[in-house]
Amino acid sequence: MSFNDFHFNNHISQAILKCGFTAPTPIQKQAIAPILERRDLLGLAQTGTGKTAAFILPTVQHLMTTSGKQVRVLIVAPTRELAEQINDFTKTIIQGTPLRSMAIYGGVSKQVQITRIRNGVDIVVACPGRLLDILNDKAINLSHVETLILDEADHMFDKGFLPDIRRILRLLPKERQSLVFSATMPGEIRHLAEDILNNPVAVQINHTRSIKSVSHQVYAIGQGQKTELLLHLLRLENMKTTLVFTRTKHKAKSLAMKLAQSGFRATSLQGNLSQNKRQEALDGFKDGTFKILVATDIAARGIDVTGISHVINYDMPDTAEAYIHRTGRTGRAACTGEALNFATLEDTRMIRSIEQSLDGKMQRQPVDPTVLASRHAEPDPRSDERNRKPVGNKTRTASGSQRPRNRSSASGVFNSSGRSKQ
Repeated sequence: MSFNDFHFNNHISQAILKCGFTAPTPIQKQAIAPILERRDLLGLAQTGTGKTAAFILPTVQHLMTTSGKQVRVLIVAPTRELAEQINDFTKTIIQGTPLRSMAIYGGVSKQVQITRIRNGVDIVVACPGRLLDILNDKAINLSHVETLILDEADHMFDKGFLPDIRRILRLLPKERQSLVFSATMPGEIRHLAEDILNNPVAVQINHTRSIKSVSHQVYAIGQGQKTELLLHLLRLENMKTTLVFTRTKHKAKSLAMKLAQSGFRATSLQGNLSQNKRQEALDGFKDGTFKILVATDIAARGIDVTGISHVINYDMPDTAEAYIHRTGRTGRAACTGEALNFATLEDTRMIRSIEQSLDGKMQRQPVDPTVLASRHAEPDPRSDERNRKPVGNKTRTASGSQRPRNRSSASGVFNSSGRSKQ
């Protein structure tokens, strides 16, 4: 199948060539045709599959074949980075046409955004919070929106944006096309998405399956030993471009600082950064200034960097689908990638769930205890391991007493002796 099969107009066909697209991806093959037919759509596919082009190309075609006023397309995204990514691609496609696109998000001047809106814009890519601020100022009119697109819908719903989304929906025309795209879609979130859609076409592209070009390895480790293991692996392995995931914003910041202090070109991407700092971190990761980016899930939405060689789960995600989304950022474009996972005893059930999704075992990697006893290791205050240090075959507690180790050690639970590949 080729893009010619969709019968795009000449402008879009030329834009596709300029982008270097040779053939539609699976999500594009299944989604573009119904979107051109103005059908509602629920699209499920992991990151890196071409979702943005799947909804932008047919949407721009519609705008070019019809006329309208005010904002005609509203795209809602959970993060500033993702909003900018979508807007950048949109501007590439509409270049040379009268159509105008802009991104709306917090951290930058609201007045500048309002001025641009009043000067006229056809496509708005917005984060919910800032969009509501501008709506409260009555500085934007959504009554002419013909197409609503929710991208990364799972995180918008899951991270507390649902009330904002519902407020925005009440201001849109009932007669419209609605498209919901997501990398993951738990059952309860699917029901919410279907409330928005009218007789939708459902497109699902193995959104719970990992890219086959990615190898998956797991290290059974105590919470307080993760940092030293990470430093050891970064020194040992040939990691060209590495994305490290942590659970919290504070941990992302502190871990990136520790890596930088240890001589690595590392930075963090997390919600407490100003927009300028976030953009600086992302641009630096893209252009190679930084080789390591430490990020949280929500901040990492919108990262579109080619050539990521490793994804390291310093903290394991909460769901198998989130794992697939994280690790889908490596092993792209005919390249191979590696996913390294630091798993504590508490992660045992999640590892099993992920392996069911992978249809195979992760490769168990042994951990050399001699590399873990270092000043770099930072205990997690929530962990019982903070006051324990291995002494021979026993564990010494903070009081100095010794007792035999529990036979359910990390290595025992994860069965690291069985190093089976997926």
